[in-house]
Amino acid sequence: MTTTTYLVTGGAGFIGSHIAEALLERGETVRVFDNLATGRVSNLAALKGRAEFIQGDLRDFESLKAALRGVEVVFHQGALASVPRSIADPVASLETNINGTQNVLLAARANGVRRVVYASSSSVYGDTPVLPKHEDMPTKPMSPYAVQKLTAELLCGVFTRIYGLETVALRYFNVFGPRQDPASEYAAVIPRFLTALIEGKRPIVFGDGEQTRDFTYIANVVQANLLAATSRDAVGRAMNIGCNERISLNEVLRMAGELLGVRVEADYREPRSGDVRDSLADISLAQRLLGYSPTVGFREGLAYSLEALRSARSN
Repeated sequence: MTTTTYLVTGGAGFIGSHIAEALLERGETVRVFDNLATGRVSNLAALKGRAEFIQGDLRDFESLKAALRGVEVVFHQGALASVPRSIADPVASLETNINGTQNVLLAARANGVRRVVYASSSSVYGDTPVLPKHEDMPTKPMSPYAVQKLTAELLCGVFTRIYGLETVALRYFNVFGPRQDPASEYAAVIPRFLTALIEGKRPIVFGDGEQTRDFTYIANVVQANLLAATSRDAVGRAMNIGCNERISLNEVLRMAGELLGVRVEADYREPRSGDVRDSLADISLAQRLLGYSPTVGFREGLAYSLEALRSARSN
């Protein structure tokens, strides 16, 4: 039986390491490409030395080109993520998120790669009042990060139409789960909340806490990526990956308090610029084109995340 060779950019990161692990469990050949700027060596431990690790930067075309030799599918997860980071340093995030993605596409084309599955973001929709967000609605990015994700999406579509490189863009909605870094200055809200509660601190909430998100557990995102690697109907398309479940930050805190058996008192602060008020995914396109169906709901995923965070802290 022949195996396919996959490259996961950002494979030492939160989402990328989970995708690499799932591929290895299927018996595939996996390479991980990461500069370890935000990715962590500890995330690679889950791969148990079964993946080839290449330390390289998305801005370095030649090292990408070398890493892509013999590869059939690229899962392009590498990025400088976070809206606040892009506001603080728009130049660095642009170079990685746009120029880096173009390098991936150029290197993939040069090596005869069959498909690139690109990690996009629900941030491309901006703060439009229409819910749920669907792929036919206008995009109104509110931050440099959102602009960069949308621009890279458009690049993917152009490479499909002009060069015949198969691309699929997945617009992630607030992914969470084990291995998400709670210590980063730009940490996502769930690991920040859980860490604060475990440490007996008041979790910081920017705004009144009634803003809502479609939180998506990591296993659902991994499933979507694996499906996107083979779906014929998805080529050249961008689609939402979420759970079609709308949950407020206050509700997240209430559930987390129940799971931990603690009373939650949040520290409410001024809203952050660039943050979207409400978000909810219409996932019907991914269901139709990929056969995507979320398997882990929010509360279950929150419990898994809490268990993983406690385990990591005790080691």
